[in-house]
Amino acid sequence: MLYRLARTGLFKFSAERAHELALSNLRRLNGTPLDFFFRQNLPIRSVEVMGLTFKNPVGLAAGMDKNGECIDAFGAMGFGFLEIGTVTPRAQAGNEKPRCFRIVEAEGIINRMGFNNEGVDQLIENVKQSSFDGILGINIGKNKDTPIEKGTEDYLICMEKVYPYAGYIAANISSPNTPGLRTLQYGEALDELLSSLKVKQAELEKQYGKYVPLALKIAPDLSDDEIVQICDSLKKYKIDAVIATNTTLDRALVEGMKNSTEMGGLSGRPVQSKSTEVIRQLYKELGEEIPIIGVGGIDSYVAAKEKMMAGAKLVQVYSGFIYKGPGLIKEIVKNI
Repeated sequence: MLYRLARTGLFKFSAERAHELALSNLRRLNGTPLDFFFRQNLPIRSVEVMGLTFKNPVGLAAGMDKNGECIDAFGAMGFGFLEIGTVTPRAQAGNEKPRCFRIVEAEGIINRMGFNNEGVDQLIENVKQSSFDGILGINIGKNKDTPIEKGTEDYLICMEKVYPYAGYIAANISSPNTPGLRTLQYGEALDELLSSLKVKQAELEKQYGKYVPLALKIAPDLSDDEIVQICDSLKKYKIDAVIATNTTLDRALVEGMKNSTEMGGLSGRPVQSKSTEVIRQLYKELGEEIPIIGVGGIDSYVAAKEKMMAGAKLVQVYSGFIYKGPGLIKEIVKNI
C-alpha cells in the first residue's frame, strides 16, 4: 500500500526524474527511523552459485544503482545480492535526454541511457562507504568514445579496479544503447574479450589471494545458432556464469502503445517470455556446467519460478521492482 502511494507520486514525473528522486530519498532515509518504508526482514533462503553463498536467490539487476550510491538502502530491502553499474573507466553523460520512457499498460520500460555513470573510481569510493553484507556484483562496460576494436581495454581497466571490492564481476556486452557493443557477443570479438578477461582474472587472483567470479550478460535478441556459439565460448574459457537477459529491441508486444516507438532497449513484462526462452536454450547447452542468472520481466513469484524452472539458479529484478516495489522481493523470497 505504501509503495503504491509512493509510485503514484513518482509516476507524475518523467521516468528518469522519478528514478533520481527515488535514489535521493533512499539515501536520505536509509539508517533513519523512516527507513521502515522499505526495510524488510526476510527469511534466509541460502543458495550456492559460482562458489559464493547467497542468502537468497533474488538480486537487483544492474542499471538501478549505476554508481553504487544506495547499496545499503537496497540491501535493507532484503535482496540476496546487488549488481551495481554498468560502470565505465571514465565518467560519461550518456545519451541525450529524454532517454527513459514507461509503457505503463504493459508494465514495461524503454531506455536508451547509454551507460551514464560517474566512472569506476567514484563507484569504488561509494562501495568503500557501504556496509552491505550480501553479495555485491559489479557490472562493467566500455566508454562510448572507445573504438569497439579497443573495447577489451576498457573492460580490463574496470576489472582491475573493481576486483578487490566485487563479489563477482559482470561484463555487459549486450546493451543496445552503446554503438557496436552487441558485436562483442559474436565470434572472434567474443573470444578475444573472454580470453583477455580470464587472463586478467588469473593475474588478479594471484595478486589479491582471492578468486572473483566472472559473468557475461547477453541479449535476448539472439538466434539459436548464436546462443550455441556463445555457450561454446563460455565453456571454452570457463566463464563462471551467464546473465540472461538484457533489454530487447523487439516491439511486437507493445506495438501501438504510448512510447512504444521510442528507440532503446525494452524491459519489463514484454521481455518476460523471450528472456525465459533464452534461459531454456542456455540450460540445454550448458546444463549444470555454468550457472545462469535469470533477468527479464520478473514481476511475481510465478515469473521468478518460471525462470528457475527454465534453468536459472539466481534471478534479478529491475522493471518489475519499479512497478511493484520492495514487496516483490518479499513475495519471491518467502515462496521460493
